[in-house]
Amino acid sequence: MCQVDEDYRDLLEGAEVPSVSKKCVKCKEAPAAVVIRAGDAYCRGCFKEYFIHKFRAMLGKNRIIFPGEKVLLAVSGGPSSCSMLSQVLEGLSQNAHKKLRFLPGIVHIDEGGAVGQSEEGRRRTLAELQSVFKATGYPFHFVPLEQVLDLPTSVVVTEPPPSARPASAYKAAVGHFNQNDSSGTSLPAVQEQEDTSPPAVQEQEDTSPPAVQEQEDTSPPAVQEQEDTSPPAVQEQEDTSPPAVQEQEDTSPPAVQASHTQSLQQLMGSAKTLTAREDLLNTLRQHLLVHTARTEGYSKVMLGDSCTRLAVKLLTSISLGRGAQLAQDTGFSDSRYGDVTLVRPMRDYSAKEIAFYNRMFSVPSVFIAGLDSKTTDKASIQRLTESFVTKLQADFPSTVSTIYRTSEKLQTACQSSSSADHCDRCLLCMCVLDTAVENASAFTATLISEQLSQTKSPGATRPRQPPVEADSTAPTGQSCSSGGGEHCGKAASGGGCCSSARGAGAGAAGLRSLLCYSCQLTIKDMSSLEGLPQYILSEAQRRQRRSKMREDISEFLLDHSDDGD
Repeated sequence: MCQVDEDYRDLLEGAEVPSVSKKCVKCKEAPAAVVIRAGDAYCRGCFKEYFIHKFRAMLGKNRIIFPGEKVLLAVSGGPSSCSMLSQVLEGLSQNAHKKLRFLPGIVHIDEGGAVGQSEEGRRRTLAELQSVFKATGYPFHFVPLEQVLDLPTSVVVTEPPPSARPASAYKAAVGHFNQNDSSGTSLPAVQEQEDTSPPAVQEQEDTSPPAVQEQEDTSPPAVQEQEDTSPPAVQEQEDTSPPAVQEQEDTSPPAVQASHTQSLQQLMGSAKTLTAREDLLNTLRQHLLVHTARTEGYSKVMLGDSCTRLAVKLLTSISLGRGAQLAQDTGFSDSRYGDVTLVRPMRDYSAKEIAFYNRMFSVPSVFIAGLDSKTTDKASIQRLTESFVTKLQADFPSTVSTIYRTSEKLQTACQSSSSADHCDRCLLCMCVLDTAVENASAFTATLISEQLSQTKSPGATRPRQPPVEADSTAPTGQSCSSGGGEHCGKAASGGGCCSSARGAGAGAAGLRSLLCYSCQLTIKDMSSLEGLPQYILSEAQRRQRRSKMREDISEFLLDHSDDGD
């Protein structure tokens, strides 16, 4: 048995610390340049090959992105999303061993207005990102977060997903793509993507054989024609690049009205806690990404969530009551929006691997301050969870991988996210509602506990309410809002309309009934709901009217159990 005063230091053997002087574990020849984990030391070349292979293996294993499909890369400017952009650029290059087959585009959500960044700072940040995006040659879009205030209601309505394809369809599509690629008839979208320099080179190569053929017959005309054909090729080569640059310059960030920035700041300021602000910001960002993908014709959106970020997100979601949505929030693919699928190809990379790769191969990234910048560890649940996981990872290197592997085994027990009706979904996060549960559940127990805590004891003294004076403009038993839209006149005197208090309370209660448990907590931490975007409020009213109509005609509806009779 262990004793308190007993010394075990002589019995413990010190673990051998890996060093860079060891040989690479893969090639066994070159000296190791980076140590990812204990015993996993790689040289520079093998580490790059390992990093690239992991990215392509993740996409190839899941087989969600079909050849020729348009994919939108959500790049925030951080190390993980910029590394994802670098992998896509590497996979679409001409010398790639196994080329990627989709058509990429880039989008950046400018959140400077929500975090209080100055106008000059926002322009400087976007200029740095624009230089990075231009170097790729892909179409890119800058979308300020203020545009979320003008989104249509279709953002929170699930569009019908595309028809399910059989397992053999992917192999057939890959074979058709490879056949077209080998025969030289590539896809129109791919050809359009690379038509800035090849047309000039192609025309320049095509004009030389006729010049040589004519030179054998009549040399002066051949020389004359050779001199005439060269400048047009050069001229065309010079003319093809400015339109591409001009097209990319046209995608520069649009002008943002000061009133929209102020409204966005008021919306974020209405959240009392940093936890609610971060959750609300994540929801608005996702709505804007989906809207941009739909308007630009993209069916997939790539997110740069790393393994470390997903491990933190898993524990944070459990703490915020999002246990039923873990499969969508942390899985490889998320099809809650129907026609647009969110994909996380960086979920196998740890933050350490990404940092090493970006450092060794000079992957550019731009630091952008967020809501949790320069905050303490206990400022929010997200920040506290991140501090807990990173500090535990420093002493126990398998912490992140253990949490991550657990998330892969999680599945939701409720209705499928892709088959549920949009009225049975949360109005904010668009996941299936988890509030329709039995009476003997933790959610019902929480609601009962909350109601009991708000109920005063019978012996408590209740302040006497002043009598409400009857107004001549409003009939007895009728509110001012039900008499043809005329107000009672109390709003002008500063007391407010007689139905404003009831309307505000009913609106908050009605909105909470359309949300999942976690989003209810976020709305509960907000001091006012008037600053919410109009598309959310409009959809909430539409759903409430539809629910009221369904309740009125419930006696005339047929049950699903009667279909078989």
